Amino acid sequence: MEQLGEQIGRMLRPGDLVVLTGPLGAGKTTLTRGIARGLEVRGPVQSPTFVLARTHPSLVGGTPLVHVDAYRLGSPAELDDLDIDFDRSAVIVEWGRGMVEGLRDTWWEIELDREWHGRGIDTACGTSSRVAEDLDADTPRAVTINRRP
Repeated sequence: MEQLGEQIGRMLRPGDLVVLTGPLGAGKTTLTRGIARGLEVRGPVQSPTFVLARTHPSLVGGTPLVHVDAYRLGSPAELDDLDIDFDRSAVIVEWGRGMVEGLRDTWWEIELDREWHGRGIDTACGTSSRVAEDLDADTPRAVTINRRP
């Protein structure tokens, strides 16, 4: 995921918006770490679940990265209220499906999926606890990239 992210990061420019969709553990933040490396921005890149958004300035005078976690946001208006500089940054929005319409004319949507091997928790069922080492970090991912709308 990080290698793919790095390739994507090298291609992103100011004004680009990328929406990451996928279940817990699919690799959204890992992909974003790779994008950050490709953009050559200051890290570390961590999930912004509780702060909602983090800005990572460029280390080389290039495009800054804004990393957003929209999981706790209730509407596109709440995302817009974060006052993100979409024109001068590359913006990555985890859990952003259905949240970015109207913010940009076009954006990239990257959907990540992973195989499960009976370990961890299926969040729909919630019947067992998830242990980090049981997440099958090396499990292959399916990645679908689309230009929207």
